Amino acid sequence: MRCCRMFTLLALLVIGTLASAQEGKVSDAKSKKQVLRTAQAKDFSELADRFMKESLALSPVNASQAGYHKHALPGGRVIELDALLDDYSEHGFEEKRQFYRQWQTTFHGVDRNKLNPEEDADWQIIDDNISLSLLDLQRVEKYKHNPTIYVEDIGNALFLPMTQAYASKEVRLGHVLARVGEIPTAVKQAKTVLVDADPIFVSTAIEENDGNVDLIETTLKEEIPAASPLAEKYAAVAPSAIQALQDFSQWLKDDLGKRPPSRTWRLGKEFYPDKFRYVLETPVTPEQILADAERELKEVRAEMLRLAMPMHKQMYPDHSEHAELSPHDRENTIIGEVLYRISDDHPDRDKLMDAVKADLVEITQFIREKKIVALSDRENLKVIPTPVFMRGIYSVAGFHGSPPLEPTAEAQYWVTPIDPKMPAEKAESKLREYNSYTLKWLSIHEALPGHYIQAEHANNLQPETRRVLRAQFGNGPYIEGWAEYIAQVMMDEGFLNNDPRFRMVMRKLRLRLLANTILDVRMHTMNMTDQQALDLMTKECFQTQAEADGKLRRAKLESVQLPMYYVGLREWFKLRQEYQARMGDKFNMMEYHNRVLDEGALPVPVLRQIVLSQKTMASAGR
Repeated sequence: MRCCRMFTLLALLVIGTLASAQEGKVSDAKSKKQVLRTAQAKDFSELADRFMKESLALSPVNASQAGYHKHALPGGRVIELDALLDDYSEHGFEEKRQFYRQWQTTFHGVDRNKLNPEEDADWQIIDDNISLSLLDLQRVEKYKHNPTIYVEDIGNALFLPMTQAYASKEVRLGHVLARVGEIPTAVKQAKTVLVDADPIFVSTAIEENDGNVDLIETTLKEEIPAASPLAEKYAAVAPSAIQALQDFSQWLKDDLGKRPPSRTWRLGKEFYPDKFRYVLETPVTPEQILADAERELKEVRAEMLRLAMPMHKQMYPDHSEHAELSPHDRENTIIGEVLYRISDDHPDRDKLMDAVKADLVEITQFIREKKIVALSDRENLKVIPTPVFMRGIYSVAGFHGSPPLEPTAEAQYWVTPIDPKMPAEKAESKLREYNSYTLKWLSIHEALPGHYIQAEHANNLQPETRRVLRAQFGNGPYIEGWAEYIAQVMMDEGFLNNDPRFRMVMRKLRLRLLANTILDVRMHTMNMTDQQALDLMTKECFQTQAEADGKLRRAKLESVQLPMYYVGLREWFKLRQEYQARMGDKFNMMEYHNRVLDEGALPVPVLRQIVLSQKTMASAGR
């Protein structure tokens, strides 16, 4: 699971790959004049609104994600962002560098002492995300070394208008076809800026690009009625786009893939600390979080042994307690045998989607009975197969929320089906990892009361400008930490009648969360080898080989994403404990959860200042 780049596609690191609209884009001169005008804004909210809209206009794909469809240029001209692809030329990336430098100067000129707490929170997330963008554009320069950026952007550009409802189907398909027509130019631009790439980026881009071809050849074609005027447009643009994508895959294999890479997939100590700070927006350092994760891993293993002992006696009455083994080997054997028996309970490979849908019904009922958190009255969640072009990232599941500017639109819980071509042995390994109990946790995390409910609360945030801002620049530990925290709450409240098998699986998932953090810090800054990573996951954290292989790949494809879960979980529990201590016997769990979700995805330390303010505590009844 890779939920987030989640909010999946809505929030994390979205500014890092912003690009310019090709048609009707703002020239450098006009852009500078606009920034000067924004400096004269009467209040901060106006400044933030202009920045948000102008940054979205730089990336039509991200604008589609946000539900921002039309952008007015100076002079009154309006451009249809959903009909455009991003500008991947070197000029486009230079334009972005200039854009963020100018806006950074503008926001640093704001007197924060005059901002109210909500405005100051918005200032902080804007500043961190501008810094993150400039880190990438000026120093890391990911756009020169990672072809998956372009493949995934093209896939999203085509997929989003097909699944949204901002206009009639005919209009939206017209926008998709306009973007299809721009694919040859986009691919040509990508080739000019890509310098080299690590083999893992090349192979993943080729795999995902096959999904883009299928999206045009199959999915899009099936959406267009044969008698529609759009069929003629499809016939005019699809062949050249498909050819361009296929040529791109061949170029990746035969040209870019054969160039000696100037850097590996490891981010390295030169960039990692800064990215860690800007992405996680927390005072904790990589060294601190690594030490805490490695210590807690041992504690969780010891807890699992205590949980496993009575189950082991029931499940394996003919086994000994393995007293002859060393303490570590004894832990591994007893825990491993119990987890193996628990994983016998899993759906068939072709029944995965049905199992998830049934789990959601059970989970929803429990949330209502226990008054965990307010559910959405929109009920707009749809469970669908993960789009093919995104399965390299979302190998198990993910969440795609409705756009913040279109909160009534469909929200999607993506579930990745088992590939029919996957060998039976590998499929069984994956199903055992995502057994019936793990699948329930997965739906809690991704959907209810995890990311879907989180997004639904955030989509009620007012004013609209703040809603879009906090969705686009949403804090990763807030997002992923909430999903981990609320799963623990569900367990603590007795989900599945306190079934010890579920509790055992939840402890295994805690090991996974800790391993995520250890992998990211050690792999990107301490030269952890593939074998060391696999040993950590399989021998220390009881992951199946299939899961470990997928996580190893994911750790290489992205950096500073895997620690979000642990960092966020710690911050959520810390905030809950402090808030509950202040409220005493007046603490109400549902009211608290609603309160913290209604603020949107702020860094939890920033959220703490708002939630624990005297005014907020007084309104909560203290």
